[in-house]
Amino acid sequence: MALGVVAALLATAAQAGPPFLTDDPEPTETGHWEIYAPLFEAEGSGNDFQGSFGAEVNYGPVKDVQLTLGLPIAYTHDASGWTSGAGDLAASVKYRFYHNEAAGVQIAAFPGITLPTASNGLGAGHVTALLPIWAQKDFGRWSVFGGGGYAINPGIGNRDYWTGGVALTRQFGGKLRVGLEADRQGADVVGGHATTSLGVGAIYDLPGPLRILASGGPTFEDRGGRSFHAFAALGIDF
Repeated sequence: MALGVVAALLATAAQAGPPFLTDDPEPTETGHWEIYAPLFEAEGSGNDFQGSFGAEVNYGPVKDVQLTLGLPIAYTHDASGWTSGAGDLAASVKYRFYHNEAAGVQIAAFPGITLPTASNGLGAGHVTALLPIWAQKDFGRWSVFGGGGYAINPGIGNRDYWTGGVALTRQFGGKLRVGLEADRQGADVVGGHATTSLGVGAIYDLPGPLRILASGGPTFEDRGGRSFHAFAALGIDF
């Protein structure tokens, strides 16, 4: 079960807008790179947790398009100790098909897949996909963004599911942005339960092209279980 959670976590994280589980429709600027490395993610409860450590690379090849590649090292920890190895390679393309600057509104599609490149049983073992639509509205120092889509999750005992969320952020001064979010994911295994994740995230701009990103919060399973999720990364834009 834990390994299945890892696969779901990596697939979801690859599509998310750091540091949030929820994504936004704004692509990387044309001709620019955004790299998040080192990047750390975790999910679980007590001593039973799993996640990834690695990098996410974004590039804007043309206007309104972003290419994203996730390069994770996956890990799990339970009563028997640590297991680690290569994670599933994640690739996606964001296409912003609507942008009204005057109204502060933008909408994008962000389809992505994960490839079964993991070792030590730490991946899905199949090609998985997420087909979401994301939208955003800006008003002054505030932004609200969210959306969701359909996840294709093949494999014995697995099931496809819907997932989505919404986030509200505010800019404080010229360097700090703080946000709250709520994310909902359907059951990804037969007999499983949907989950709701709540979180708080922040982005702090350092001198030059660097920034620090972090988020975290609780995840509630419909049957009553509770766990946590966390994210931290160093970002560089150029």
